[in-house]
Amino acid sequence: MQITVNRKSLKFLPDSSRVIARYFFTTDERAINVILMVLHLSDEEVRTALTKVLRDYSLRHRNITKIFEKHFNNISHLFAPLNIRTENLDYSRKILIGSYFTMEYSVDAAAFFNPCIVEHPDQTQVGKDETRVILSFRATGEGHISSIVFRTGVLDRYSNLTIEPVGNMLEEPELIRRHIYEKKAFKKQLEEIRKKHIEFKPEQILEKLNDTFNYDELHMVLEEVRKTTYRTHETDKLLDKVNLLGSSNYELEFSMDVHLSERVIFPVSQNERHGIEDARFVKFMDESGKAMYYATYTAFNGISTVPKMLETDYFYHFNVMPISGDLAKNKGMALFPRKVNGRYVMLSRLDGCNNYLAYSDKISYWHEAKLLQQPRFPWEFVQIGNCGSPIETEAGWLVITHGVGTMREYAIGASLFDLQDPEKEIGRLEYPIIVPNAEEREGYVPNVVYSCGCMIHNNDLILPYAMADYASTYATINVQELLNELKNSCRP
Repeated sequence: MQITVNRKSLKFLPDSSRVIARYFFTTDERAINVILMVLHLSDEEVRTALTKVLRDYSLRHRNITKIFEKHFNNISHLFAPLNIRTENLDYSRKILIGSYFTMEYSVDAAAFFNPCIVEHPDQTQVGKDETRVILSFRATGEGHISSIVFRTGVLDRYSNLTIEPVGNMLEEPELIRRHIYEKKAFKKQLEEIRKKHIEFKPEQILEKLNDTFNYDELHMVLEEVRKTTYRTHETDKLLDKVNLLGSSNYELEFSMDVHLSERVIFPVSQNERHGIEDARFVKFMDESGKAMYYATYTAFNGISTVPKMLETDYFYHFNVMPISGDLAKNKGMALFPRKVNGRYVMLSRLDGCNNYLAYSDKISYWHEAKLLQQPRFPWEFVQIGNCGSPIETEAGWLVITHGVGTMREYAIGASLFDLQDPEKEIGRLEYPIIVPNAEEREGYVPNVVYSCGCMIHNNDLILPYAMADYASTYATINVQELLNELKNSCRP
C-alpha cells in the first residue's frame, strides 16, 4: 500500500521586491572621502540630494530617516581624526551622510525554501476546526546569505491554507542586545575547548575579565592576548573560536507594529555572517503547561557550520544562544516538543549520514547521544536525517525524515517511535512519501524536496516542503492512514 499524498497548488516563490535597508561599508579611506564630499556641499545641495533620496525610498522602507541616522552613528568615529564634532552637524546633513552607508538587500531574491509550520500563539477569531499558523522559511538573496522570514495563515477544516495579507516593508529587529556573560559559566564553555585542544590556556583570558562582561569587553581582551602571546596559526584559530563563542548570544526585538510577515531575522553574530539556515521551529510545552517556541538552526560563517537555537513566545522578542557540548556539530538538530522522562530530547545528524537521539538536562548543552537510525533502503543510502521536530501521536512519536539516494536525490519519508522510549523504533516506511516530481525537481538545487517541520490539523499531516531549494509548497496526508502503514511496516 502506498500513502495518499495530496499535493496542494499553493506556491511560495522568491520575490526580489522584498528588500531591507542594510548597513553598507567598504573601507575607512573610502568612507572618509564620502564624508568630506558631503561636508563640502552647500545647504541647498544637501536639501536637493536628500529630497531625492527620500522621494525614491521613503515608500519602500518604514522610518528610512531613522535607518540613515543609525548608519550615520555607525561611522561617527571617523569624524574625530577630521577634527569635526558630529553634534555641530545639522540633522539633514547627518542623514544624507547616513544614506551613503545604506544599501538595499533583496532578502529572498534567489530562493524561498526549507519551510516549517507551527501553531500560531494567537488563535482568536478563527472558525470552528480552523487553526491559525506561522510558517517560517529560509530566504536567500545576494551572496547566498540566508535569513529567517515568516508568513501567517489559516488552515480551514479541510486543511486548505489561506495566507494572510503580506506586508511590504521588511524590517530587521528594532533592538539588538548583546548578551551579558557570567565569568563562572563562560569558564565551563572554555573548558570544552580545552578538552579538544590541550595547548589552549583559558586562564590568560579569564584573568583579564570581570565577573560579568559583554562581547565588546571579551573582544578587547582577546585582542590584547593576541598582542602579548606568541602567535601561531593554531593559537589564532583558538582565539577566533572563543571570539565566535562570545558573539553567539544576543537578543532581538521587533517593534509591535511590524507585521510578522515583515520581520526578518538576518545574521548578526560572526559565526552566522554567511547565513542562518534551516530553522526547525517547535512549540515546546513545559511541565506546567506553558508554551514556548524554540528553533534550532545552522549558523554558517562561510567556512564551517555550528548549531544554534533561538527562543521566543510571541515572535516579537527572540533570545539567540549557541548550542554547546560534545554534540554541538553538524546540521539538523530538532527538539522534541516536550521533555521525555524528565529530560530534553533532540534528534541530530552528528556524523552527517545517520540519525541520532540526544538527551540533556539543559536545553542549550548536549553531550549524550545514541545512534537511532542508519540508511537502510536504496532511496536513503547516502544519508538519513530528520525533517523537523517529532510529532506526538497516540501511536508514538511521528518523525518525518529525509533521505538522499542516487543522483543526490532528496526524498521525504516517515518513521514511528515509542512514546516512553523514543529509542525504540515501532515502524519505518521502506519507500518515500514524497519524491521530486517533474515540476519540483527543477530549480537552484535539482532533485531536492525538503522540510524543516510539519504539524497535525484535523487528522491531516500538514507537510510544507521546499522544491529544488528554490520555492516551497505543501501537501497533506491522512494521519491515521500514515500511522497504520507505519505500524505495519518493516522493523529493524
